[in-house]
Amino acid sequence: MDYIIYFAITIGILVFIHEFGHFAAAKLSGMRADIFAIGFGKRLFGWNRKSGFSFGELPKDFDGEGHTDYRLSLLPLGGYVKIAGMVDETMDTSFADKEPQPYEFRAKPLWAKVFVITAGVFMNLMLAWVIFWGANFFQEKTIINTTTIGVVPQNSLADSIGFQSHDKIISVNNKKVSDWKELEAELYINSLGENRKVVVERNNQKVELSIPNKKIPEQAERYLIEPNGMSQPYFDSLLADAPASKAGLLKGDILIALNEVPIYSRLQATEIIKSNKNKTINTLVVRNTDSLIISVTPNEAGVIGVYFGSKYDGPTVSKSYGFFESIGQGWKDIEKMTALTFSMIGKVFTGNVEFKKAFGGPIKIAQMAAKSADSGMTNFLYFLALLSLSLAILNILPFPVLDGGHLVMIVIESIIKREIPIKIKMAIQNTGLVLLLILMAFIIYNDIMSL
Repeated sequence: MDYIIYFAITIGILVFIHEFGHFAAAKLSGMRADIFAIGFGKRLFGWNRKSGFSFGELPKDFDGEGHTDYRLSLLPLGGYVKIAGMVDETMDTSFADKEPQPYEFRAKPLWAKVFVITAGVFMNLMLAWVIFWGANFFQEKTIINTTTIGVVPQNSLADSIGFQSHDKIISVNNKKVSDWKELEAELYINSLGENRKVVVERNNQKVELSIPNKKIPEQAERYLIEPNGMSQPYFDSLLADAPASKAGLLKGDILIALNEVPIYSRLQATEIIKSNKNKTINTLVVRNTDSLIISVTPNEAGVIGVYFGSKYDGPTVSKSYGFFESIGQGWKDIEKMTALTFSMIGKVFTGNVEFKKAFGGPIKIAQMAAKSADSGMTNFLYFLALLSLSLAILNILPFPVLDGGHLVMIVIESIIKREIPIKIKMAIQNTGLVLLLILMAFIIYNDIMSL
């Protein structure tokens, strides 16, 4: 239920912002907007100035006389604004055999058409920019000011790669890193799909480590390495009915040892638990001021159902930005994420990154929306900004049905100085719609298979 609620909120906001851009631009350009719809397909309910509020479909002979019907439709996977005189998602061509009217899209000059078509993308871009601005202006950023690794447990993934305790990482794939944020970005995100070449400083000498891509965890939360200076790990949250909660472990318990082995990091704890599938582990924890030994048995997947927390006690630097400085920083965030998006798309086409890892459908969006909302409003808004930016980038691509596809046809018409025949437009739209539906079905299938 949480997934459904947060998915509806997320998609509702993004679609409304996008379609409002088209709607407002059409109104400002003197075009008639017949329908403003959230969702596709059958009309569930809506309102217009002529007939008021009503449920179900409007009569087929309904003429709103220029008054927009604001409606909620059955399939909540997008939305549209039906602009008079335009071949769009509704596939309405009833205007084709009539003379162009002054209020129609097809009767307007090039600048007005471009303005209307790009307004949705512009609004999504502005939403992302405003959120990024707010994140930079209202939040002081604390950055872990080190690239030195903490304890590397024996037989751990990091150990098998070649990392050693207290290695100082100098660069990843020839890109120098000066703090832990830069390190994680280069190690987990910017180099996704590639083998990594990591240069570390060890005993005053530089050592180069070659790391195959398959050795890098897909999520940083798996703790490949941790910065030197992390405090004793504790149980940040526990899953209900999981081995840990059934054994009596509680949120806030500080983990001291597992099977009498002193624990120094979340990574070390995770590795020990994982290596004791279906075997009882004696867990030494501190609860308030008491020391307790609690036996817990990891399941066959090697987990006990806990999320580890840990505080960093090492060197940090704080960054804050003024009002106008945050505007520039917000735009830099957009540039960085846009470059990363196109880089990811390129890696998908070259086969370096699997399609299902780069693209997500409604199920993955719902999962991430719920997870980010559970982490706090700030994280949810940041996720919303990333999704809004992704929607802007996707829509401006020159693909039929999308805004970029409409833009290409408008430009072509301006060059040849005549309108592309309606039959050709319909064929292009139908082809694009079929391909888009196939792509969506494939993405949803990957979502389901990854559950």
